[in-house]
Amino acid sequence: MSQVGTLFIVSAPSGAGKSSLITALLAEKRDYPAQVSISHTTRSPRPGEVNGEHYHFVTETEFKQLIAENAFFEWAEVFGNYYGTSRVTIEQSLAQGIDVMLDIDWQGARQVHSAMPNAKGIFILPPSRAELEARLNKRGQDSTEVIAKRMEKAQSEMSHYNEYDYLIVNDDFDTATQEFSAIVRALRNEQEKQAIKHRETIRELLEV
Repeated sequence: MSQVGTLFIVSAPSGAGKSSLITALLAEKRDYPAQVSISHTTRSPRPGEVNGEHYHFVTETEFKQLIAENAFFEWAEVFGNYYGTSRVTIEQSLAQGIDVMLDIDWQGARQVHSAMPNAKGIFILPPSRAELEARLNKRGQDSTEVIAKRMEKAQSEMSHYNEYDYLIVNDDFDTATQEFSAIVRALRNEQEKQAIKHRETIRELLEV
């Protein structure tokens, strides 16, 4: 019997640092497997993004066909582009004992929670609106118009922080990474999961 993994729903306004935190977590040395869920999207790749590694880049026609096939846990249209999370891929990973990080917004989080109530939500906040805007500008990936739209949307997104199980304010990146890691490790040590992982040790300890 495989150890069952945990699905982590990680949300934040664009620029708060959730992708960087997930990357830092996955780079840590640990004794359990974890991976990020690779979403499907119709938007164009940004500089440095690789198909199948950062996203599965598909056409709008292909995406709508996947919707018709009920292939997604959740999907949404954001800034004129579609994003979706593969149902089968996540279920297979969790069954193999792999923790899965799902980077989606609060609307997608609601959809996933409906399908998988045991998923754990983590919301990432920036330390201030000024810092959030500075980070968006520093990326140099979006136009002034797009950044203005992201800032306009950010307050609405951040108002949903209380729908999540955990909250991290990403002011100091190292501290935020440690807090993120602590959450994941604590859930990995839940009694049920530890009992599965160490069943032979427990059997031996309890033998009469």
